[in-house]
Amino acid sequence: MLAAARHQAILDAVQRERVVRVSDLAQQLGVSLMTVRRDIELLEEGGRLERIHGGAKLPGDVSTHEPGFELKSTQLTAEKRAIALAAAGLVHEGMAVGFSAGTTTWALAKELVKGPRITVVTNSVRIADLFHHASPGPARYASTVILIGGERTPSDALVGPIATGALKQLHLDVLFLGVHGMDADAGFTTPNLLEAETDRAFVAAARKVVVLADHTKWGLQGISTIAALDDADEVISDAGLGADAQRILGERVGKVRIAG
Repeated sequence: MLAAARHQAILDAVQRERVVRVSDLAQQLGVSLMTVRRDIELLEEGGRLERIHGGAKLPGDVSTHEPGFELKSTQLTAEKRAIALAAAGLVHEGMAVGFSAGTTTWALAKELVKGPRITVVTNSVRIADLFHHASPGPARYASTVILIGGERTPSDALVGPIATGALKQLHLDVLFLGVHGMDADAGFTTPNLLEAETDRAFVAAARKVVVLADHTKWGLQGISTIAALDDADEVISDAGLGADAQRILGERVGKVRIAG
């Protein structure tokens, strides 16, 4: 493919999805990662897009853009399942378990619907629905599900003062927190101000906070910080997480686990 055609394809993808990954573009265009990176550099020099860690975005747009659940659920499915399998081992019979909204926490919920029996507290419509419609059978334990109410976001989270107020009355053994981005300075972030407030209430209610975030979240910043890196007891990511990111997280977080 000629350079001009690649550049237009990259711009079309950024315009359509707002945030794109170098790896996804390389696969779609049938070229090397280095070629895509060079193309992105040239397009950034022309002011057409902005480079971010591992990809590109519309200039000035990533901090408040919130991708929908359907799009995110089709991305990095193998990495998210590996993270979910690692996280599932932290859940035991009788626990009160918080799940913030997100496709990685949703992947974890899919691993837990057949047991152990727990109390699920979530602001995710998708996660609550998953437990509600889990097929009954001899291998399944009936978990109790508490769905926090509130205003619905594009990622199918229920957020706002109703959700926050309810969480202030609860106590969780462990919270599995999904995030939009994680950064050495900004910490764990989200592009939705109300979701950040609700997630902060989740963090305050939990005895243990486990962040589930694939490697593409490193270096991304949403407009609002949920928590600092050292507020997390554990981060579970995948093998694509770079050495520098692992070092920084290792210095700031109680435990870093690479799933694979």
